[in-house]
Amino acid sequence: MALLQNKVALVTGASRGIGRAIALRFAQEGATVAFTYLSSVEKGQALEAELQALGVQAKGYRSDASDFKQAEDLVNAVIADFGKLDVLVNNAGITKDGLLMRMSEEQWDTVIQVNLKSVFNLTKAATKPMMKAKSGSIINLTSVVGIRGNAGQSNYAASKAGIIGFTKSIALELGSRNIRSNAIAPGFIETEMTGELNAAATEEWTKSIPLKRGGQPEEVADACVFLGSEMSRYISGQVLQVDGGMLT
Repeated sequence: MALLQNKVALVTGASRGIGRAIALRFAQEGATVAFTYLSSVEKGQALEAELQALGVQAKGYRSDASDFKQAEDLVNAVIADFGKLDVLVNNAGITKDGLLMRMSEEQWDTVIQVNLKSVFNLTKAATKPMMKAKSGSIINLTSVVGIRGNAGQSNYAASKAGIIGFTKSIALELGSRNIRSNAIAPGFIETEMTGELNAAATEEWTKSIPLKRGGQPEEVADACVFLGSEMSRYISGQVLQVDGGMLT
């Protein structure tokens, strides 16, 4: 049987990159997939069709995860459309890099709002139906940068480190209701975002990775399938690094 058969999953920020890979892998494993996109309307519509072609129910929602009311409305819409919510994947995120001395208040605030507040917004909204069902898996996408920091990314590192503290706290709060909360920390994953780096920077990253290559979005998605399925039913409050051994 498919690992996510009969589960309803919500994936935020799924129009491209890691989010898109997660939505596709979930569909391949039999899940009903609800997902969000914001600016990439055409990509969102294309993904909806691609997921449905895999033989599962799927629906895209144009929603801003960093907006508290929109997050609440989104979860209500998913429940109305599919009857329940088993797996929440908080993936929406952005970067606005710069050295601290040059970083504007807007660069700081936007990254914290989109990366960290969105996780609070969606988790809070999803908690009610999950508590009612006495079941649920919350998967938050953090980063190796949230564990070790990175020069020029103090805003991004702070947001991703915040996600780790939040994930562990929610695991403690909701464990008695059979709701699990875990985080995945990708390392250097080859996506549109990292594709903007020059060849020298990419080579530098690759050298520092024991497996000597960048990761693929599908490899992060596989870890999400594990944490969303019953295979990880006794795992909560953990940070799973998908980084080729970069941080050991």
